[in-house]
Amino acid sequence: MDSKALVLFTLLGFLLAEPGFGQRGDTDLSEWMKAQEKLINTLQGNQKDVERQQSDLLALEARLNATVDELERQKDEMDKLKKENQDLQTRLSASDGEIDKLKHSSKAAPRVAFSVSLVNSGEIYQGPCTDKTLIFKRIFSNVGNAYNHNTGIFTAPANGLYFFSFNTYGYNTHIVGAILVKNAVRQISTYDYPSTDGSDSGSNTAVLQLAAGDKVHVELWDNSRVFDNMNGHTTFSGFLLFPL
Repeated sequence: MDSKALVLFTLLGFLLAEPGFGQRGDTDLSEWMKAQEKLINTLQGNQKDVERQQSDLLALEARLNATVDELERQKDEMDKLKKENQDLQTRLSASDGEIDKLKHSSKAAPRVAFSVSLVNSGEIYQGPCTDKTLIFKRIFSNVGNAYNHNTGIFTAPANGLYFFSFNTYGYNTHIVGAILVKNAVRQISTYDYPSTDGSDSGSNTAVLQLAAGDKVHVELWDNSRVFDNMNGHTTFSGFLLFPL
């Protein structure tokens, strides 16, 4: 039995129970029945509206739930991006600190570099001789003034690692060679016996750890001779790699 018939029978039951109902005419009953049917239709229409509104509310609730889920996902993503940004800022701050430290270290470290050759003018044969220290007179550069052109000695201004190189050139009448000396201790050398090709040359390099005040120079081997002129054949160079 549908809801319309159920409501109708219920209403009829109430009417039949009313006093004097049997005294009403057929016309009154017909009008009353029509009014009740109209009321039932109205109630059924209202019920459908309520059901439709309920369906709309359910759909709206589903959309709201989906929106909430999306907002939560976006919030999680934003939190993740925020953390990544904080980590990046931390790394950038650390990098800036290292750069500042390097800048400070670079400014604090002395600037030391020199490059010299044996003669300022003309040409020279030096050796064999008693005082075997080679005094390089021609100055190409002497940043920091650690090389003394009067003595031929380089004095380290600070603790650090230093790079040195030297070159010797001579003719076949004598041994051609020299020694790099640190604080009176031999380090590296060049050496070439007289040959029939007319001239000989040699070169060598070293990285030495020096303390402030350590001295480095180049001296001839016993019975050795070197040659130089304005072409710069016999040379001596060095510079500070980094302080320690």
